[in-house]
Amino acid sequence: MLDIKLLRQQPEWVRQRLATRGITADLESILKWDSQCREWETQRSAYQSESNTIGKQVGEAKRAGADPETLHALRERGTALKSLIADLEAQERQAHQAIEEHLLTLPNLPQEVVPVGASEADNVEIRRWGDEYKPSHGVLPHDEMAEKLGWLESSRAVKIAQSRFIALKGLGAALERALIDLMLSRHIQAGYTEYLPPLLVNSQTLRGTGQLPKFAEESFRCAQDDLWLIPTAEVPLTNLYQGEIIPSEHLPLNFCAFTPCFRREAGSYGRDLKGLIRLHQFHKVELVKITHPEQSPTEHENLVRDAEAILQLLELPYRVMELCTADLGFSASRCYDLEVWFPSSQTYREISSCSNCWDFQARRADIRCKDPGQKGTQFVHTLNGSALAVGRTMAAILENYQRPDGSLGIPKALQDRLQMTHLEV
Repeated sequence: MLDIKLLRQQPEWVRQRLATRGITADLESILKWDSQCREWETQRSAYQSESNTIGKQVGEAKRAGADPETLHALRERGTALKSLIADLEAQERQAHQAIEEHLLTLPNLPQEVVPVGASEADNVEIRRWGDEYKPSHGVLPHDEMAEKLGWLESSRAVKIAQSRFIALKGLGAALERALIDLMLSRHIQAGYTEYLPPLLVNSQTLRGTGQLPKFAEESFRCAQDDLWLIPTAEVPLTNLYQGEIIPSEHLPLNFCAFTPCFRREAGSYGRDLKGLIRLHQFHKVELVKITHPEQSPTEHENLVRDAEAILQLLELPYRVMELCTADLGFSASRCYDLEVWFPSSQTYREISSCSNCWDFQARRADIRCKDPGQKGTQFVHTLNGSALAVGRTMAAILENYQRPDGSLGIPKALQDRLQMTHLEV
C-alpha cells in the first residue's frame, strides 16, 4: 500500500510514477477524504480537550459547593461534547475506510531505475547463461514428450477435476519430487530457513501481499470459513511476521518453502491448454526475504542469483530480463524475470519472477523493524521469487534433454536423487 503522506506531499510525482505503468489514478478522491479526515481529527481533538477541562471543572465545582444550575450546565455541555466526539469518530472511521479502499486498489510505484515501457516488448535483457539447444532433429513439445514416456495423464485428471489439472505418474512423479528436493536442498545450504506453511489463509493475509482486493477472481475461496487457497507460498511466508516489529539486527530473514499453488488463471482462456505451463494447481519452491530498507537492493540481486543457481545446476539455458514499468506485477517496485529456453518453439518462457516490493507489502501487513538505540520504527522491505516453478522446470527438461533417438536424458544433478539405474542417462 502506498504511503498517504507521500500522496499528500508529492501527488504529481506519484501520478507520474503510476502513469509509467499506464495507470491514471484518482488521487483527488483519496486526498479529499484525507483532508476532511484531518479536519475532523482536529475538531475532535479540540472537543476532547474541552471535555477534559469540563470534567475537571465539574470536580472543582463540587468541591467548591457550586449551585445546582452551574453543575447542570457543565454536565450538559460535557454530554453534548461526548455526542459530538462520537459523531466525529464515526465520520473518521468512514473516511479512513474510504481512504484504505482507494489505496488498496493502487499498485506499487516503480523504482526510478526501472526501464519505462508500454508492454513486455520493452523489457530489457540483462544477461544469458548456457547455449540454446537447437538440435538437428525435431523436438517434441514437452506435453507430447511426457505423454510418450507415460509420465503424464491429462484426460484422467480432467475426468476427476476439470481442465488445467494434470496427473503425473511413475518416473514423471519421481522427477517432480527430485526437482523439489534439489531446489530445497540448495536453498537451505544458501542460508534460507525452510517452512511448510498453511495452504489456506485468511483474507487479511491475501490483502497483506496484494492479492486482495484486485485479484480475488483469480483465487479459489472457501467462503464459509473466510479462507483462500494460496496462489503462491509468498503469501503465507511474507505474512508470518504480520503485525510484528522485528529487531533490525535479526534482518534479513530468508525463507524457502515448497507448496502446491492454486490459481484460476482468469483471463488466460485458450492459452497453454496442454501440458505443465498454465495449471490451476501446480508446484513451486518459493524464496522470500524480509530485509531492512538499506539491504533490499543487494538482497534483490542475491535472490536472483539464488534462483539462477537452480537453472545452472540443471544446465538449462536461460536469460535474465528486467521488467519495464508496464509489465511489473501489482506489488513489485522492481522485478527480474528468469526465462528458460524451450527448443520446440525456439523461444524463452518465464520460469521465475524475482521482485522487490519495497515497503508496499509491509505497509499492508504492518511489518516493521527497529534499529538499535532508535525510538521509532520503520517498515521493512519484502522480496520474493520462484526458485523455481517445478512444472515449468520439468517442461524445460523434457524439451532440452531430448535425444535424437527419441529417448530422454536426465540432468546430472538429478541422477542420484532419482536412482534411475535402469534408465540410460
